[in-house]
Amino acid sequence: MSYQLYRNTTIGNTLQESLDELIQYGQITPTLAVKVLLQFDKSINHALSTRVKSRLTFKAGKLNTYRFCDNVWTFMLNDVEFREVQEVAKVDKVKIVACDGKNVDDRR
Repeated sequence: MSYQLYRNTTIGNTLQESLDELIQYGQITPTLAVKVLLQFDKSINHALSTRVKSRLTFKAGKLNTYRFCDNVWTFMLNDVEFREVQEVAKVDKVKIVACDGKNVDDRR
């Protein structure tokens, strides 16, 4: 089973809304919609782990809170500066959710 973090992105929400609409009009079954979402989870996790090559560094003024649960780290940071080569972005608050980069299916 893959992480479901990316279902709450623009593309994930749009997919879910489209599937809900197809179910409502009787064009697909709820079971098929679940299969599509599970495949989306696998595909997005695989694509991000194999195709994204850029690196980013960040520095936070303050670590507000942190949590480790079910092999997932969650960090709430304040006054954060992100850097990629020459580009710099500053934000007041950011939430970072970090999961094991290995495929969950491979750990069995």
